[in-house]
Amino acid sequence: MRLWDVASHRRRGAALAGHTNWVYSVAFSPDGKTLASAGKDKTVRLWDVASHRQLGAPIAGHSGPVYGVAFSPDGKTLASAGDDGTVRLWSVASHRPLGAPIAGHSGTVYGVAFSPDGKILAAAEAHGTVRLWDVASHRQLGTPLTGHTGLVRVVAFSPDGTTLASAGTDETVRLWDVASHRQLGPPLTGHTNWVSGVAFSPDGKTLASASWDKTVRLWDVASQRQLGPPLVGHTAAVLGVSFSPDGTVLASAGGDGTVRLWTNYPIEDYIRQICAYVDKRNAKRLMHRTQPTIEYREPCP
Repeated sequence: MRLWDVASHRRRGAALAGHTNWVYSVAFSPDGKTLASAGKDKTVRLWDVASHRQLGAPIAGHSGPVYGVAFSPDGKTLASAGDDGTVRLWSVASHRPLGAPIAGHSGTVYGVAFSPDGKILAAAEAHGTVRLWDVASHRQLGTPLTGHTGLVRVVAFSPDGTTLASAGTDETVRLWDVASHRQLGPPLTGHTNWVSGVAFSPDGKTLASASWDKTVRLWDVASQRQLGPPLVGHTAAVLGVSFSPDGTVLASAGGDGTVRLWTNYPIEDYIRQICAYVDKRNAKRLMHRTQPTIEYREPCP
């Protein structure tokens, strides 16, 4: 894993090395001080972000590759999902398992996500289903969420916890009502290959999706319509997306070996930035000199 300074685009320190095979997933703790990583070597590892050092021994327990990791909102619990069909909960402080593995899945579990209150855990399964689990009791909540026609790769909760997004190899993104387990409207379609990443903006109004079709797409959550054209630039599959905490920057990571940062400013912010540099008197004078027949209108409030 590599850490980057967002402002300068420069790498911060040495690479975090320790896994003996592919790294499939990473997640920052809520306070940003710890990084978790999941790998094909069947382990989960925790890292100190400041020193780039591994914290303790690898967390082992899965009998196959580990595909997903997620921190609970309080940062005390880590969830991992694996090829062995289980979800496991770990104490971040002790690296020990919290109870027995959460079993009952229909196959490989690719992704996990905690609800914002930390009470529900969503798990994305290979056989096109999503299951919701009670974190305290390890019991399944209701029936599985069904609708996908291929394996489900990723899941993400909206910031208010009422909506869950899921996506997978059927090239769709689906939104679910967490309370009723019902799908909200038709699938979000447009991608032409697997969807491998989803992320809600911090205000919950926008959903970003990453796909093997080399694009990132933005969706209006309320209307479920695509916002503008796809974001293009990657030359290979886009594997993951994540919003900055203030929602103004979207990061995407691809099979082309690059991470790309996209600005996501509302139009009002663009206007404010431009107007900060406008000399209103010179703008009016220039307008009269170059276009005397056109009525001058104040460009900035």
